[in-house]
Amino acid sequence: MQPIPFGLRQITYLLAVAETGSTAAAARAVNVSQPSVSQAVALIEAHFGQPLFLRLPGQGMQPTPFGRQKLAALEGLMAQVRATLAPATGPEGELVLGVYSTLGPRHAPRLMRGFAERHPGARITLVEGDLADLEQGLRRGRIDLALVYDTGFPADLALTPLQAVPPHALVPPDHRLAAAGAVALANLAADPVVLINLPHSRGYFLSLFQICGVTPRIAAETASVEMLRAMVANGLGVGLLATDLPHDLAYDGGRVVRLALTGSLPPSRIAIARAASLPPTATAAAFLRFCVKAMAPGQPATG
Repeated sequence: MQPIPFGLRQITYLLAVAETGSTAAAARAVNVSQPSVSQAVALIEAHFGQPLFLRLPGQGMQPTPFGRQKLAALEGLMAQVRATLAPATGPEGELVLGVYSTLGPRHAPRLMRGFAERHPGARITLVEGDLADLEQGLRRGRIDLALVYDTGFPADLALTPLQAVPPHALVPPDHRLAAAGAVALANLAADPVVLINLPHSRGYFLSLFQICGVTPRIAAETASVEMLRAMVANGLGVGLLATDLPHDLAYDGGRVVRLALTGSLPPSRIAIARAASLPPTATAAAFLRFCVKAMAPGQPATG
């Protein structure tokens, strides 16, 4: 059997360097001496035969391209070790749940509450981020599951579909189409548009206009659902959303009117993502089953 050239402690020191950007900060983070951390880095770099970090004066230690690859693999290895050594066999441990920023407030708190009522021994830690942050967290084992929109994730992330949500438009109450109930997107083409500008969301909403053969006149862009709603309420443009809120009030007390969009427009698909190569913990598996049931068509978010 080929001997393992370094241990879990050395890997921990190495990952601490990647997290903090220096051997000194890493030593403080893991409560050991700086020479111990430096020796671990040197040992692992010698094993791989090339540097994992660039030493940049005044900028600390930054991973090389090869280092980023190996550090991600070592993060995954440590996540597997933690899962293997975890004593709990039921949904009693910690679950780190990542949530996409526009989905989180609408669904995550109710799902967390409903799951906690059924499994009071489980603990859920919430991590908010954009899709790129969540993908990285899943791959590195820092996040167990992520509540996301399915935007075509790579094969190393496994997706479980939860809901298909049709897009809708928002207009101010005095808009000429406010009483229509439903409109064709082309009928809003002449209006200024307030657009969600998160990378995948922006592309999705622009694709809806392309499907309808119209070019939007973008008046403003924002990463916040509530900022979009408030801008629409104040007559600064019309908006498109997939996140469907059960009220018409914006943060500043103004009102918006929801209009269904007619035609064959693709829905946004809500899903739970996880790293395909990492087996889910018992808590993660139980939460995944709960979400599938709780977000089935016709069910409230608490299941």
